[in-house]
Amino acid sequence: MKETNQTPEKETIERAREDEREGKAPTTQAGEFVREEMEHIREGKHGARSTKQAIAIGLSKARRAGVKLPPPKKGAAPRKTRRQAKRDLAKGSKGGRKSKSRTRSRATTKALKRETRSAASRKALSRQAHATARRRTRAEKSAAAKKAARTRAKNK
Repeated sequence: MKETNQTPEKETIERAREDEREGKAPTTQAGEFVREEMEHIREGKHGARSTKQAIAIGLSKARRAGVKLPPPKKGAAPRKTRRQAKRDLAKGSKGGRKSKSRTRSRATTKALKRETRSAASRKALSRQAHATARRRTRAEKSAAAKKAARTRAKNK
């Protein structure tokens, strides 16, 4: 069977499971899938319209692979995005695999192949990270740091 864009690689799933065993946050586990997506774009497997889209594809893959990543909160993302995230989460929690529509899968791949590869460039990723970091409040940053410290202490 040919590797499609929708199926994550075995190593990615294994790395995410490892993160889960270590008690890391679902976002950290999902990060492995986003990383894989960026690699795919850099390798030239396909492109993405923006860095945000590339990240969204990775998060969708993570949810479908069983990462318990909740959909974005109301107001944080469009309703359409939240609904899709809920759907992906439901697919991930169900065990059995339903065969994918070959036509739809091909159409998605073809559309992504037409997109630019610059979405995964260092500059684009840096810009995205900077913009996201600016939106975080001091309290959020502090809470994240405390949680990370607890996880590190637990893993010693």
